Amino acid sequence: MNHKTEQTENISIPRIVVAAVQGRSGKTTFTIGLLRALRERGLLLQGYKKGPDYIDPSWSTFASGVQCRNLDGVMMTKAQIVHSFCKHAQDKDIAIVEGAMGIYDGLDWQGSNSTAELAVTLGAPVILVVSGQRITRSVAAIVSGVINFDKRVHIAGVVLNQVARNRHQDMMTKCIEEYCHVPVLGAIPKASDIEIPDRHLGLIPAGEQDALRERIDRLGQLIEDNVDIDAILKIAADAPAIALPSNVIRVEKKPAVVKIGMFKDRAFSFYYPENIEALEEAGAEIVAIDAINDAHLPEIDGLYIGGGFPEIFAQDLEKNLTMRQSVKNAAEAGMPIYAECGGLMYLSKAVESENNHYQMAGVFDGVVSMQKRPVGHGFAFQKPTAANPYFSPDTLVKGHEFHHSKILLPQEPSDYHWAFETQRGKGITTNGEQTVDGLLYKNTLATYHHFHAASSDEWAKSFIQLAEAFHKNK
Repeated sequence: MNHKTEQTENISIPRIVVAAVQGRSGKTTFTIGLLRALRERGLLLQGYKKGPDYIDPSWSTFASGVQCRNLDGVMMTKAQIVHSFCKHAQDKDIAIVEGAMGIYDGLDWQGSNSTAELAVTLGAPVILVVSGQRITRSVAAIVSGVINFDKRVHIAGVVLNQVARNRHQDMMTKCIEEYCHVPVLGAIPKASDIEIPDRHLGLIPAGEQDALRERIDRLGQLIEDNVDIDAILKIAADAPAIALPSNVIRVEKKPAVVKIGMFKDRAFSFYYPENIEALEEAGAEIVAIDAINDAHLPEIDGLYIGGGFPEIFAQDLEKNLTMRQSVKNAAEAGMPIYAECGGLMYLSKAVESENNHYQMAGVFDGVVSMQKRPVGHGFAFQKPTAANPYFSPDTLVKGHEFHHSKILLPQEPSDYHWAFETQRGKGITTNGEQTVDGLLYKNTLATYHHFHAASSDEWAKSFIQLAEAFHKNK
C-alpha cells in the first residue's frame, strides 16, 4: 500500500496524542471517554492507536463509530505513518492518537518507535495522563522529567487519573502548574463502573453491546464532567499544518477478480483494516464468514483467518463439523489460505485447555495447548523461506506475536515445511538451530505471526495471484 502525490502538500488537521508516564495509567480509559464525549458533541472523529494492537482499537472504534487505525514506527516508515494519518483524518474535526506504554518507551534504548517519536513525526501536541494513585506533590517532579527529557515533544496539558478527593486534586494541580508550567486539564475520579475489561470479543451479541454502550456512555459523561474538553479542542486546533509526504505511490483499487473469504465472528476479529484494504486494492472481493454458525465455506477463491479468541469459543467451533471439514477440503484442494495465530489454532488438529479437548479443522497434525502465561509477546521479524508462496526470500516481514498457546507437533520440525525463519520473536518451534514459524501445506500458511500490510505490498498481490490460479483450476 504505497501512495504518491506529485508535490508536498500542507494539511491542517486538529490533533493530539494521548500519552502516559507508564502503562496502566489510564490512557485507554481517557481516550475512549474523550472520543465518546466528542462524538456526543457531534464532532467527526478519527482514532489511532500506536503500536501493534487489536483490542484497544476495537474499543476506540466502538466509542467513536469510526474505524480506528494503527500507527507504528516498526511496521511502517515515517512516510507511511504520515500518509495513513492524513488520509483518514483530513476530513475529520479532530484526530486522537492513543500511545502505548510509557511516552518514551520503545523497541530500542533510543526510543525510535516510542509514543514520543510518533508525536514528533505527526507534529502533534501531547496530553499526558498521570495516575494519581499513592502520590501527591512528587507528581510534579515526574511531569517535569517528561517535559524536559526531549524538548522536541510538546506536552500541552496534563490529565490526572484515579484522583481520590478534592484536596488530592488541588495539591497535584497546583504543584504541576507552578513547577512545570503546563495546564492541568482535568482530574478523573476513581470510578469502578467505567473500567475497561482487558479482553474484548470483537463482534459480540446485541445484549453485550448494549451493556458496553452503557459503560462507554458513562465514561464519556465522566470525561465531559471532569475534563476541560474545550481546552483540549483548542490545543488540537493549534497543532501546526502537517506535510503530506510526496514519496508515496497512490494505488487505485482494482476491479474485483477473485473472492477472498474472511472469518469474521466472535472467535475471529483481529484484522488490521489495512490488510483487508490491501486485498481489495489488489483485486479481491471480501466475503465475511461466520466460522461458528455458517454451515460451510461459500463460493470463494481464497480464505483469510485472522486472530481472536478461538479458545474461548472452541466448543462452538468444534460443533460446526461441516465448516471444519469444508476448510480442510479447501486446503486439500489447494485453495490459498492465510491464517494468523487464532487461524493457526483453527487449522490445527485440536485445541487443549486444562481438561478440555476440542477438535479443529485438522489441516495440520499439531495440537494447540493453552498456557497460563504468554508464550510469545512483542514485535516479530520473519525471513521468508524459498517455499513461502506469499513472500519472496529477500523480504523482511515485520509484525508482532501475542499468544498464550503453543502447538505441539507429533513429528520432528524437520519433517514439516516452513514459511519463515524467525529473526525476532518466539515463532512456532526450533528446527535445528533456527527458530521457525509458518506451517505450510500446499497453498495454506498458518503462523503465529500477525502481519501488517504496510510492512510489504507483496502479500496481497501474491494472495490474489494464488486465488486467481485456484479459480482457473476449479
